[in-house]
Amino acid sequence: MKQFVIALCFTMFTGSLLAQKIQPVPVWLKTAIFYQIYPQSFQDTNNDGIGDINGITHRLDYIKWLGCNAIWINPCFESPFFDAGYDVTDYYKVAPRYGTNQDLENLFKEAHKRNIKVCLDLVAGHTSDQHPWFKASQQQTLNEFSDRYIWTNDSTLKPEKFVAGKFERNGTYRKNFFECQPALNYGYGKPNPDNPWEQAVTAEGPQKTKSELIRIIDFWMDKGADGFRVDMAGSLVKNDPDLVATNKLWKDIRSHFQSKYADGILIAEWGDPAKSIKANFMMDFLIHLRNSGYSSMFFNKEGVYRHDTCYFSSQGNGSPVNFINLYNQQLKEVVAGKGYLCLPTSNHDFQRPASGDRNTIEQLKAAMVFFLTLPSVPLVYYGDEIGMKYISGLPNKEGSVLSKGNRAGTRTPMQWDKTKGAGFSSADPEKFYLPLDSSLIRPDVATQLADTNSLLHFTRKLLTLRSSSKALKTEGTIQFYNTAEHTYPLVYQRKFKNETFLIVINPSAKEQAIQIKSDKNVKKVNPTLIDGVELNTDKSKGLTITAKTYGYGIFKLN
Repeated sequence: MKQFVIALCFTMFTGSLLAQKIQPVPVWLKTAIFYQIYPQSFQDTNNDGIGDINGITHRLDYIKWLGCNAIWINPCFESPFFDAGYDVTDYYKVAPRYGTNQDLENLFKEAHKRNIKVCLDLVAGHTSDQHPWFKASQQQTLNEFSDRYIWTNDSTLKPEKFVAGKFERNGTYRKNFFECQPALNYGYGKPNPDNPWEQAVTAEGPQKTKSELIRIIDFWMDKGADGFRVDMAGSLVKNDPDLVATNKLWKDIRSHFQSKYADGILIAEWGDPAKSIKANFMMDFLIHLRNSGYSSMFFNKEGVYRHDTCYFSSQGNGSPVNFINLYNQQLKEVVAGKGYLCLPTSNHDFQRPASGDRNTIEQLKAAMVFFLTLPSVPLVYYGDEIGMKYISGLPNKEGSVLSKGNRAGTRTPMQWDKTKGAGFSSADPEKFYLPLDSSLIRPDVATQLADTNSLLHFTRKLLTLRSSSKALKTEGTIQFYNTAEHTYPLVYQRKFKNETFLIVINPSAKEQAIQIKSDKNVKKVNPTLIDGVELNTDKSKGLTITAKTYGYGIFKLN
């Protein structure tokens, strides 16, 4: 009997370990090329001036033609839209302005027919203050939602990030971003015993919140979703400086997730892949959050976040060193096969590549070479493939204005053709979610489809090249040749086994030259995709690279 009990205990222990085992990242993510869609601005099919789910379904063939095999859709759940859908009132229902749950299920089905994955945006850390859960939590009488949010026990107490108001219960609540976004209660990593509202992550309230999050994930995965991009992914557990509780939370969720959906993915909005991958996410964005690498490369004097200088500028007075150091560090810390970086062309929260003095097709082609030849997972934000511009001076739309700038400028309607409504909608443009770019020469898909030298065809050509070359995919290594003394042009090598590419990009308005040590094993240089770049080999000097204004070159080395 004693041996039986010991064996049973061992079986239960090992079973618990197996339940917590993290499975490898799905293989398809290694070759994923994402297309991000802001649903209200992509395609309107019911003529109300707001994009919808059926509009996305209508454009799936275009996305596939471009070369993308995965989509991330910004929040499409029921919401009062104070923060453009990042304030949810029902996680289980598509917002009526976008359509129905059946429309979304049909999108999944049609995308899968084309071998396109679809990831939804999961606002995991907070809801709208109009959510029934939050309204129930305000009641004085204890109920199942009393601890769904973080409430003080005294309305006169207002710690940092807490919001006061007229509530039935005696307390103030913790916000997550805007005041209308009360933080869901996942507990505190290091609760302060003097603050009774700081519950441990193991308390009943936080555990019920986690269970509800898992139910939401299961609900949409069962309907055909392929994964989620998690908004503010590192913010769920409060006061968790060492991230022990945060890592445990996401380990539990990922373990459950992969036990049911082996090919599903979890993407973090964290801004620090080295940390988020350790927290059991599969991909994270290397953007402006928590570092200045992206900013130093692309943020100029116009946009949500403005800087006087950047590397991709006609002035040629920036430096890539900050980005290179950060990028190399992230690649080193994110263990191969355990997760991936993603460097997007832009997203809904910051300016597009076409902003400020970066406004010509030649400049944007040079930028696109950079975005699509790095070992990070590519992501094309809708419209960047045709050079849609960041539009300044727009009104505040659904919380678009931050203290730094207005995000509306990068959320304007997709420009499909030259008609009055740009092919986005047949409604009166006055009813459009946001105004169209008013320029008489605004770019559009139809015009660029007819022009093989367009940015659209160039982007497609780059994605085709990447998909057909192992060295240019995520598994290929990268070596940068720039230093603080030699900043222009940007030069790096991509390599996988016996396949090697040399990439040269000059984002400045003047000719640039650099000398690098050439690989003695290289016998032949094959220009693959070039404009304005020359290579000259000298046994004593090495390889001299000259790049003309906005020049770029992709060379295969043999």
